[in-house]
Amino acid sequence: MDMTTHRARITGPISYKAGSGRKQTIPIGPCLVEALGGRCIDIIWGARGQSSVALPVEEIEAAQDHGHLVLLD
Repeated sequence: MDMTTHRARITGPISYKAGSGRKQTIPIGPCLVEALGGRCIDIIWGARGQSSVALPVEEIEAAQDHGHLVLLD
C-alpha cells in the first residue's frame, strides 16, 4: 500500500474527538497530511510532529472545501 504525504496548512477550525472524548480543534498553522489509501487520513502537527489525529476522508474533503485545510504541494 502506498503512502502519500503532503505539506499543508490549517487555516480554520478542524475539530476532532480526543482520546478523552472531549472535542478538540487542530491549531492553525503548518501540518502534514498522510494518506494510506484507506478511509482515514492522518493530520500531523506540532513543532516536532508530536500531535496527530486520523480523520475520515469526508471530513478532510469538507475542510478543504471550506478553505480550512490547504495543501501546499
